[in-house]
Amino acid sequence: MKIGIIGSGDVGQTLAKAFANEGHETMLGTRNTSKQAIVKFKNENPEITVGTFAETAVFAELVVLAVSGAVAEEAIATAGKNNFSNKIVIDVTNPISSDAPVNGVLHFFTSLEESLMEKIQAIIPYASVVKAFSSVGNARMYKPDFKEGKPTMFICGNNDAAKKTVTTILTAFGWETEDMGKVEAARAIEPLCMLWCIPGFLHNQWSHAFKLLKT
Repeated sequence: MKIGIIGSGDVGQTLAKAFANEGHETMLGTRNTSKQAIVKFKNENPEITVGTFAETAVFAELVVLAVSGAVAEEAIATAGKNNFSNKIVIDVTNPISSDAPVNGVLHFFTSLEESLMEKIQAIIPYASVVKAFSSVGNARMYKPDFKEGKPTMFICGNNDAAKKTVTTILTAFGWETEDMGKVEAARAIEPLCMLWCIPGFLHNQWSHAFKLLKT
């Protein structure tokens, strides 16, 4: 597939390299293609194309939204809302506010009555948005290795076919997938970011992931 990554930070770069490693034609979207860090990335990963947000959204068959949650709406507007139509969009964002954590607990700018994913889906109604990769750090997004076995990635979205495609990607990336249902389930999935970050802020432990145990 042609994969477009909107966002060139650590998460975007990690996922771009992962998709390219799996044989996908990949473009990394950035606001500034001449930025030193982006030039370095391109030199180190010549198989990955670099473009603007709009170029990346046009190029992609599947788009990965991997920007800070606070600028997600702006990034979509910059990329061009119509460029997401009839495409799967993997939403990696979390609605983290700029306020400092309290006892290791992040602040969100959303409530439990509406997730950031729901807002994103409303902005690009003709895209099939699927929540994924939002409950783990970028270092464990691709081929996570735990002695207890494969960790669980929780996903949700309104389009079942899109979720099947994302599940196939997650399987290739080394995850087991649990489909939590429609877009409203993001109200529960996004706060897992808070839970995941607490051991990091309190104990500098950032190498964990979640697993759903079933009998």
